[in-house]
Amino acid sequence: MPVIKPFKAIFYNIDKVKDFNKVVSPPYDVISADEQGFYHTLSPYNFTHLDLGQDKASDDQDENKYTRAEKTFQDWLKKGVLLQDEEPAIYFYKQEYKVVGEKYTRLGFISLMELEDEKDSKVFPHENTHAHAVDDRFRLTQALDANLSCIFVCYADQHKKVEKIFNKHILVTKPLVDVTDQDGVRHRLWRLTNPAFIKEINDSVAGQNLFIADGHHRYKVAQQYRQTKISRKANGQEPSNYVMTYFTNIDSRDLQIFPMHRIIRHLPRPLDFLEEHFRIDRIANKGDIVMLLAKAGRNEHAFCLYTRDGIKLLRLKNKLLIEQYIKEGSREYKSLDATILKYFILDRIGVKSDDILYTKDLFETMTKVDEGQAQASFILNPVQISQLKAIALNGEKMPPKTTYFYPKVLSGLTVYKME
Repeated sequence: MPVIKPFKAIFYNIDKVKDFNKVVSPPYDVISADEQGFYHTLSPYNFTHLDLGQDKASDDQDENKYTRAEKTFQDWLKKGVLLQDEEPAIYFYKQEYKVVGEKYTRLGFISLMELEDEKDSKVFPHENTHAHAVDDRFRLTQALDANLSCIFVCYADQHKKVEKIFNKHILVTKPLVDVTDQDGVRHRLWRLTNPAFIKEINDSVAGQNLFIADGHHRYKVAQQYRQTKISRKANGQEPSNYVMTYFTNIDSRDLQIFPMHRIIRHLPRPLDFLEEHFRIDRIANKGDIVMLLAKAGRNEHAFCLYTRDGIKLLRLKNKLLIEQYIKEGSREYKSLDATILKYFILDRIGVKSDDILYTKDLFETMTKVDEGQAQASFILNPVQISQLKAIALNGEKMPPKTTYFYPKVLSGLTVYKME
């Protein structure tokens, strides 16, 4: 069976929706409560009305955000706000963005990905899922019989075969979508229907190990949804055997992973024991944190501690301590900075999970402490792709909120209706 499969995507009708900025949105799981309200009021056709509906006090089994999403979906299709493509395609997706003033371009494509039983699958997750989040996405998928957002998967393409097809045959054509989001990221989408090129792309992906970067809950839901649809008459080609997926090259320099820092609301005990296991240096300037932490992290396990008393760079004195203090997991799992932080510091003083906030925003880690909303923050280096691959292939999961792939795949570009 093919790993990827073209599909007739449903997307916004440019004749009905003139300003795409008002209808597309970030993925549901990175939208705060305040941002949810913002997107809901931005446009009556904003994608969050489907993907992240608001609860009401009067909600019951028959009337709730899932049933409202289904009614809204059908209404938009009926009015022509959403249209279905005329023929199956895969959709090239290019994102242009800046990180610390440097320009990057990430190329990928959106298609269907075949789902298999776990024992046969070459798709490797690296994060645990939470039951309530899986239940939420399952109920939404069941109500609409559709994938609203993509799973984000990495494949290997050292020879850039997919990129060559795009540059030679697609880039010169007009995109279906060209929109710049709230963070200044430019998103462009093109259609590819040529069977020969699609086969070439499939052949380059087939047989590979594929790694989930984002969308672990959506992947879990897709597997569960597939199981509910399996029958004795199934031939493996049913729509529920596939899930809408964004693929990008794991070998690209433009695949950015941001670190996820830890903001600690309350420290149950003093941190006066740190010198037992860490060399401690003070950092005078906030602006030097990223550079000094990155430099220390090249050969050592390091992170920064930010409190109202100042900034400290913590470097593990001896790597042999890892085996002594961390008894669970592979060598790769134990060597994650987030794991070392958890076992050597957070668990030792008994920090509760409810007292930990996770953020990619370095400014937020300091502001929360400066304003008295938190007692400390731990600032980390980003996880490397090699670490993610090794842990995923081991069948292990990273600590919660360890990676943040940037930029996110925009929601509202394509929908997969399972008919």
